[in-house]
Amino acid sequence: MANNSITLHRVFKTTPEKIYRAFTEPIAMASWFPPYGFVCEVHQMEVKIGGHYKMSFTNFSTGSQHSFGGSFLDLKPNAFIKYSDTFDNPNLPGEMITTVAIKAVSCGTEIKIV
Repeated sequence: MANNSITLHRVFKTTPEKIYRAFTEPIAMASWFPPYGFVCEVHQMEVKIGGHYKMSFTNFSTGSQHSFGGSFLDLKPNAFIKYSDTFDNPNLPGEMITTVAIKAVSCGTEIKIV
């Protein structure tokens, strides 16, 4: 089993509160989270440590769908989110752990996603 990671770093001209809400409010998450060509439905989102979420992505052209979910492992409002992801498809095994660090900087808000 490989242990790989990807790190994304961006600075947005907005507040830490808005970035945190983008990751923790279902309607916001559904609007930006799916890849191009897909729509997202958030079926469940219980934003608390140990809380669960469930989502599905649907390909807008073909109608094919895949669903996934996980748990919130750590939360610090407006500063940090750590959650797990597991796909429902048995051909996509394993669990991913994602961390989102959010920090106010002079020109907006820095996020680092691993």
